Amino acid sequence: MKHLELFAGIGGFRRAMDLLTKDNIMKFHCVGYSEIDSKAETTYRSNYSIDEDEIVMGDIVSFTNSKKNIKSLPDFDLLTGGFPCQTFSMMGKQAGFDEDRGQMFFRIMDILTIKKPKYVLLENVKNLRNHDKGRTFDRIKSELESIGYYVYADIFNTADFHLPQTRNRVLIFATTIKVPKNFQFSAKLIEEEFDKRYKETSLVHYETVNELLMQNVDPKYFLSERIKPTVLADGSSNFKSKSDINMKIARPLTATMHKMHRACQDNYYSQDFISSYGKVNPVETMTKEELSKLPIRKLTPEEAFMLQGFPVEFALNGRASGVADGALYKQAGNAVSVNTIYAVLYFLIVNNIIHD
Repeated sequence: MKHLELFAGIGGFRRAMDLLTKDNIMKFHCVGYSEIDSKAETTYRSNYSIDEDEIVMGDIVSFTNSKKNIKSLPDFDLLTGGFPCQTFSMMGKQAGFDEDRGQMFFRIMDILTIKKPKYVLLENVKNLRNHDKGRTFDRIKSELESIGYYVYADIFNTADFHLPQTRNRVLIFATTIKVPKNFQFSAKLIEEEFDKRYKETSLVHYETVNELLMQNVDPKYFLSERIKPTVLADGSSNFKSKSDINMKIARPLTATMHKMHRACQDNYYSQDFISSYGKVNPVETMTKEELSKLPIRKLTPEEAFMLQGFPVEFALNGRASGVADGALYKQAGNAVSVNTIYAVLYFLIVNNIIHD
């Protein structure tokens, strides 16, 4: 099964397919990828063997400006991509297609119109379904249907696929092949199928954050005495939210987690919670003032990568190639969750929706 990975980031789709290949579910081969962020590409290249004949597309805008470039791509069966989500996210301005990043979907369409792969799997934020009162999603669906694709979509939560992170994302599956009438692209059905098998796969999996938190980390990851009261505060008069630490199921990772946000947005852990593997949780007995006197730290880049289903070596290899912590955090926050993609593709393969 030949695969083209767009907006590759650190290769979440590719990682899932490498593991499906390793687990003898289906053999995948990547024919090319696009990624505009040079630091993300450094991490990508430090973790994957790039074949000599693999097409490195670089900036998808520049690449797709030429139909000759698109036609030069080798034939492939599956196109994947987590196209930029900031313009659809509840955290952003929700400018949608009116902003340049929102136009990236049409670059995907440029490739699909010419190359017509049998299968497409796209990822974006949950709010894509409701953006502009549903009109944005309807436009995406109609564009795909206009060139011969049957389109399906559902909302998937990373936490349902044995990674302890609440992360809701819409996955869009499209195929040129007519599927059985009783086919359902359902997160619930896919989760049920995955639960039967995940322990037999090559995936990393954790039930709570405690299973991946490192016991000894560099002191630089601990919060200063000055910043702790701000991080623990329950917002301001204009924005109130519960700033809890020591969450056993992490909040969704963000591309800006290298910056200091309140605990209502990012993930922070006290040292006694970490040392006791979650058995001691001062949140249950202490006030915010008392908590602020404890050693509290943020996630390390390695832990952020693991929360997305990547092995710790992915972050270490990126760092060894010169990628700084800030960029590694951004890469983890922008990544697709490997286990979710594996589960979806596994379901489609064993139900004979995707086949060679």
